[in-house]
Amino acid sequence: MTDERVAEYESTADEPDKPGAFQRWYDHVTDDWSREKPWYELPKALGLAQLIGIRDTLRQQNLYDTSRLPAVNPTTAPPFEERFLTERTPDGSWNDLEHPEMGMANTRFGRNVPLENTMRDDERMLIPNPRVVSLKLMTRDKLDAATAGNAIIASWLQFMIHDWFRHGTSPTDRPWVMPPVEGDTWPTPPVQVMRVPDDPTSPPDATGPRTFINTNTHWWDGSSIYGNDRAAQMFLREGSGGRLRLVNGLPPVPDDPDKDPTRTPGFWLGLGMMQALFTHEHNAVADHLAAAHPEFDDETLFQKARLVTCAVIAKIHTVEWTPAVTAHPTAAEALHVNWYGLAGEKLHDFVATFSKNEALRGIPGTRTEDYGVPYALTEEFVAVYRMHPLVPDDYDFRAAKDDAPTLGAKQFTELTGPHAVPILQNVSLGDLLYTFGTMNPGLVTLHNFPRGLQQYTRPDGKIMDMAALDITRCRELGVPRYCEFRRLLHLTVPKTFDEVTSNKEWAAELAEVYDGKLEDLDLIPGVMAEDLPEGFAFSDTAFRIFVLMASRRLNSDRFFTEAFTDDVYTPEGMQWVRDASMGTVLTRHCPELAPYVDGLPNAFGIWKRASSPS
Repeated sequence: MTDERVAEYESTADEPDKPGAFQRWYDHVTDDWSREKPWYELPKALGLAQLIGIRDTLRQQNLYDTSRLPAVNPTTAPPFEERFLTERTPDGSWNDLEHPEMGMANTRFGRNVPLENTMRDDERMLIPNPRVVSLKLMTRDKLDAATAGNAIIASWLQFMIHDWFRHGTSPTDRPWVMPPVEGDTWPTPPVQVMRVPDDPTSPPDATGPRTFINTNTHWWDGSSIYGNDRAAQMFLREGSGGRLRLVNGLPPVPDDPDKDPTRTPGFWLGLGMMQALFTHEHNAVADHLAAAHPEFDDETLFQKARLVTCAVIAKIHTVEWTPAVTAHPTAAEALHVNWYGLAGEKLHDFVATFSKNEALRGIPGTRTEDYGVPYALTEEFVAVYRMHPLVPDDYDFRAAKDDAPTLGAKQFTELTGPHAVPILQNVSLGDLLYTFGTMNPGLVTLHNFPRGLQQYTRPDGKIMDMAALDITRCRELGVPRYCEFRRLLHLTVPKTFDEVTSNKEWAAELAEVYDGKLEDLDLIPGVMAEDLPEGFAFSDTAFRIFVLMASRRLNSDRFFTEAFTDDVYTPEGMQWVRDASMGTVLTRHCPELAPYVDGLPNAFGIWKRASSPS
């Protein structure tokens, strides 16, 4: 493209910076250092220095492109329009102005490991039996709680996942059929896992690494409240004032049951709560901008409010949600550096007036950078976000005003699919959030998989074992198994099961299930068995993907970098983002939550309960 305004935005994004001699030396030293003494065992300053080197190494060595593999009828972007310079498109196209299809819906997942290491091993797809892994290693007897956090953490995770990735609807033919397990009480044997849809852009005669399509946009663009195409977006919009539609306080649902998102596997009360909360947040932003800019029409108000709301979501995830599940002082500092830089929150605005240095001022507002590899979410990223143990099985619904029972005790299975809709309609959002805020999520460890997901009845009546599915899916998608995964992420590799975990009972169980073959150990049980760093709800191995992809989701997105400006967002919108936190969002729309949220350093921490009625 030759458009002059496009050239203005792309002028600094032609070639990635090559690491200099000092950076190469620094990265090499920290890479070796991290194998001898991990970052979480060091003083904060040294640990932070090590994490910076780890991230540099991962950026240079763990981004792999699948978009240039052979393709037929690949997804293409719509024709360019001038408005794409200052607004997000419904399908994610034109975020990158030179490669407009980058990151759009129905394009391929990338990888964090070499493509030759992602080949599916069909002969060992069901070895060991994923159902055995589920029963013997995953089954939860009692919740092993992450005591510092609250269960909104689990709701938020599902909200983000519905924004970021989806492999599409699985075909019902040729399922993976689990061999029978002696004594299994599965109600409708055999246990089956439906396959991932084939990549329609992969040539029929293609050999080599398989590729897979993300039917969501890859960007942090609020797909879970805005949809992934124009038709879905227009259905959700009110048509005036830039607002989204609300029906009895909730996003609208199509009349066609086949398009009803509450009947899609994965919908539950926690997701519905977040969708409702941030639909209200979008509308509050739109109203604020309308008051400041009476000259804006509905379309302008909607697009500006969407930009602001997406930035609020990204900020909350970066500086609140992720530090809540990685509550180690060094990790929390590193994540704040992603947004505020080493200058910190108090000095950020001042430093940002004269510096574009990412380390000093944080990523937002700096140059767009993809480190020489077109941006895409990756299958390894999907794998480490399979954090179902965060979800509790047992809920006790109570009122924010006085802790009095509302719905009382409920099981997770009573909160999924269409079961969640009447609860969302009949119980106030504040009371639902209070219930989640005053209970703990689970740790992402062995023997902590939700019972309600180990035997989960979908809205269509099919029964699934999500633990067995997670194991099967990683194998099917070519995600390396545990030892190889660590090897490829520059981590030390255990030589025995006792080196995977200090829990002797777990080590013995792993050895039994995997018949003593350590290299066969799947990624998910491997990371769930690991000893956790202080304050962490999940493993350091999984955190390596976070270190890489958390910053990449910001670095590569023009609307968080070069277009993160007053001109694009409006001064009022930028101020809204600066002032926003999960606490301000919660109390803005549910003021009854202020006594529990105000004063908390992080709204994802556990809340105090109200005084119970006598």
